[in-house]
Parts: sequence; structure tokens; C-alpha cells
Amino acid sequence: MKRRQLIKNAMALSLGLTPFAKLLSNGADSYSPEKSAALLVIGPRQPITIYNNWSSYDELSDNIPLTETLAMKELNELIRLKKSGVHFDYYVMDAFWFDIAGGFRTWHKQRWPNGPDKWLETCKANDIKPGMWFPVNDRIASGDSFFLDMIPEWEGSETTVPKALCLFKGGFLKHFTGTLQMWADRGVKAFKFDFARFGAASEETQKIYLQSEIEEMNKAAFINALKDFRQKNPDVLIIGYNGFGGEMANTYAPFHKSVDSRWLEVFDTLYCGDPRISDVPAMNIWRSQDIYSDHMVRQYELNGIPLHRIDNCGFMIGVAGTCYKRATNAWKGMQILELARGGWVNVYHGNMELLSENDAQWFSRTQKLFTELQQFGLTSTFGGMPGKAEPYGFMAKGLKGTVCTMVNPSQALADLELPVTKFTKSALIYTDGGFNPLLKEKAVTIGPEQLIVVGFDEYANEKYSLGVDETVIIPVSIEKLSADFNETEKNTVSGSVNPVKGKDIRILFQQFGPDKFPRRSWGGAPPNGKKMDEFFKIKVTQGKKTLPLVIQYDKMIWSGLSWAAAEVKGSSFDTSLPINIQCKTTEAESLTIKAEVYAVLYK
Repeated sequence: MKRRQLIKNAMALSLGLTPFAKLLSNGADSYSPEKSAALLVIGPRQPITIYNNWSSYDELSDNIPLTETLAMKELNELIRLKKSGVHFDYYVMDAFWFDIAGGFRTWHKQRWPNGPDKWLETCKANDIKPGMWFPVNDRIASGDSFFLDMIPEWEGSETTVPKALCLFKGGFLKHFTGTLQMWADRGVKAFKFDFARFGAASEETQKIYLQSEIEEMNKAAFINALKDFRQKNPDVLIIGYNGFGGEMANTYAPFHKSVDSRWLEVFDTLYCGDPRISDVPAMNIWRSQDIYSDHMVRQYELNGIPLHRIDNCGFMIGVAGTCYKRATNAWKGMQILELARGGWVNVYHGNMELLSENDAQWFSRTQKLFTELQQFGLTSTFGGMPGKAEPYGFMAKGLKGTVCTMVNPSQALADLELPVTKFTKSALIYTDGGFNPLLKEKAVTIGPEQLIVVGFDEYANEKYSLGVDETVIIPVSIEKLSADFNETEKNTVSGSVNPVKGKDIRILFQQFGPDKFPRRSWGGAPPNGKKMDEFFKIKVTQGKKTLPLVIQYDKMIWSGLSWAAAEVKGSSFDTSLPINIQCKTTEAESLTIKAEVYAVLYK
């Protein structure tokens, strides 16, 4: 009976019935035959894997250009990883492949002198479907210069915003859709749309229509164009990125209805934001980034977007500024969460050469485990809200059992009762290093900032174990220390604590604006940006001695940061004397600074 019901649910989901039912239950638009019919044909038919080469280069938040040499290098890495068991369906060529004067019909003449033929042919020869990135109607400006010139075919689509083009007037959209068809005819199977600017219109048009009417006409024109394109090319994958709704700048704002459900009629998936550091302070900055993507998935879910239609975009390794040059730091937890969130379009960005053969084998095991669970479409969320630092997780049910992936974003041990009803056995199949989580049937205790995975029934067996990531070390104990911080000067608070023998000191502080929400500081991006430790300064002294700090936020962060974290090793101070702590932000605006101090013990 259990097997029959799971298969029935999976079939309903693959047809679009379950997403539509969920859309209704989340307060989306009322039922219509047209919307039902659209949902029956839109959306991935099964879980798929995309490699996207953004983050192996970066021309927006860094100065690493896209070249044919770089693109082919990453393609060869995909081929290597596939031989080790890693699965890839698509390779999407991201931004700036195009020539500035070619209207998206020619590739960058200096960086791709022979065009894309070699890349397209090599993809096909290795059973990888090629995909391409397109800005919807944005010419993409950098200062006073543009990445894309106007061409005669786009005449009449100019607007009062020089970098954007109108979609319902002039020649742009007709030419653009013809361009898409040209590449589809060349074998391109995935189309990524980005940078939509639906408010674009000429001065004359703005005199006739309300801004809301202009936005609606631009949207309607693009939606109809995509519907026609899909009808002609039913096997293409169409994915939406920036410009289609969502509140991505932070993780504290209350959720609002911000995603138009009509996009589900034309996009297979919608992404929920480029990975960035959340507004949840964490000693491990990469865990704070995980929390961001988890929070965005919850936002889109509460906007009525089915989990399997959300592209969480959570996996980026690389050397470029867009991923804060993280390389492979804490990549295993990032990989697990990318898959555990339940999206059927699993996208991997960045420098694949950073993954060793051992990494590839682990990657493959993780991918097989979660893809098997994803295909039944029975992933759900549980627990609190990530952006509120409340423990939470994702639960995936399959024919063989259930897998729960959990994160504790707080600075305390957390006890969770997992939402699994019937099972015969359970086991930890993955955990960060350091603290050893306590599991008894379905009750679990997790360390601060810790990620774990629990398998039930068949998935509790050793063959599904993903091991312990010893590159991420969680304290085995943590306690909050009494510390009265007082404002000693503008945007500066100072306080003192009595250290605990044998333990390190952990300090977290965050800045808040007059609205009482976290306030981000921006230092710019590589190569000319400022590192965030130039904005947030933590000074710890004992007597006349300044104590050394361990920090991870000393990075250029294009998306801004609202907090800082540091630790002082117990070996560097005298436990019989108080420690003085000063937390300061260099912002010109008067802000509220809040600080907390913990005693932590590592193995």
C-alpha cells in the first residue's frame, strides 16, 4: 500500500497536479483550466543536473573573463567527473559569451575567434546538453559603458532607462525570440533568463500608461513569447533567475507575496537568489551562507512555489569574487543541502577542477542518494525559520525509507523531534566534525551551527553513510557568558567577561538600523573592494595585551555583511583575569550594535 501511494504521488507530481494543488493551498490565484493545462506540461519531468560555469569566471564582481579556453577546460573537467560517476545533464554557458555588437547572434570575437562550434560538438559527443544565458531585456551596464550595443533590428524598443529595452514596442522582442530559435536549431537545450526589467518603457509610453500597466504589458509580452518558443521546442529547459520576483537582499524581512505564480506557466524552475552570506551570524561563515539559501527556499515555498520547481542555486565553488573565493571550503555540506532542498533542477557552479577523484566519488554517492529520493517528489520542510536562527530541516521520503537533513543555526545545542511517523531503525549518515550528535530513534541533539543527515529504514544502513566532514569542526560545548556591553562612542560597544578555564571565547556582533533590522555594509567586490574586517572591528585585550583573533569574515563580499564573528583561543589569555572586548563598525550612519560572548570547547 505504501509503495502504491508513493508511486501515485510521484506520478501526480510529474504531471504537475501536486504543484498546482500546493499552489492553491498557499493562497495563489484561483483555479482556471488554462492554468491547470499549463502546469501539466511545464516543469522538469525528473530530477536533472546542470553545470553552470559562472564562478569559474566573473566579470561583474571580479575581473576574471570568460574565454573559450576557460570554458573548454571546465567541460573537460565535467567529462573527468562523469567518468568517476558524477552525473551531469547540461552545461550552461553563463554571461558574456556574446559579442557586444552581435545582438546575441555572434560570440565574443576576441575570446571565441572560432565561435562556439567546438564547445557545442564536445558537449554532444559526451552526452551533455548545451545551454546558454540570456539577459531578458537588459543591456548590462558597467559604469557608463555597456556590455551590449544597440542594433538596427531593435529600433523602437529604446527606453528612458538606457540599459533596458521595451518588450511590447519596437523590434527587440521579435528579433530576440528569433535568436532563441536560432540557437535551439543549433542544438541548445537549456535557456537561462536573467536580468528582467519589466518597468522599461519610452518617455512617450510613460505618458500614456501607468507604471503598473507598463510592467504588466512587458510581462505579458515576454510570457507569450516564451509560450510560443516552448510550443515550437517542447524539449527545451527554460529557467528563470533575476527579475522574476522574490526578496533576495536579506534574510530578516517578513515574507510577502513577491513571486507572480504566472511564471510557473513558462519557466521549468525559478531560482531563489545567488548564494550570499545570511543575516545569521556564524563563526563558520560558510554555514551562514548555507542558511541564506535555506531561508530563500522557505520564502519561495511560502510564495506558493513547489519545492521541486525551486532552483536553490546553493552550490558554488571557485576562485572568483561571486563566491567570495571560497574554493572548496565546507563544500560537502553545501552539496548535501543543494540536493536535500528538493529542487529537481540541481545546479553546480564554479571551478570543477578543484574536486579531486576522492571528492568526485563522494559527490557521486551523495548525488545518487538524494536523486533517488528527489524523483518521488515527496520533500517537505520542517522546524523553524532559518533566518530567525531556529533549527530546521528538509525531509525526503522514498520507497526505501526517509532521509532528514537538519541545520542548527543557533549558538546553543538544539533538540529536535524529527517528523517521521513509522520506521524500524534510524542512524546518523552524515555530520560535521567535532560535536557528536545524539540520536535516539527520531529525537536528536545537534551542536551549534551544525549540519547532520539522519537516515531511516533502508537509509539507516552503512552503505548510505556519507561520513564525517572533519573540515568543519563544531564545539562540543557552548555556554553564553554574562557580558554587559555599553556604547562607548558612536557605533562602538565595549564590555568585559570572565573567561572559563580550558575554553575559548567566541564573540558575535551585529549592526542594526533605526528600523531595528540588521544593516549590511558593502565594501565592494574584487579586485578593488574592501574586506569586511575593515568595516567590522573586534578588539580583545587583557591588561595591556591585545589578544590574537581567529576570524573568517576578512573577505570582499559583494552582497554585504551585517555581522562579525571571532574566537580567542584559551591558550592566549590568563583565565584568572577579565577579558575586555570592543566591537566597532566604521559606518557613518548611527547604528545600534549588539554583541554576545560564549565560552566554547573543542575536542
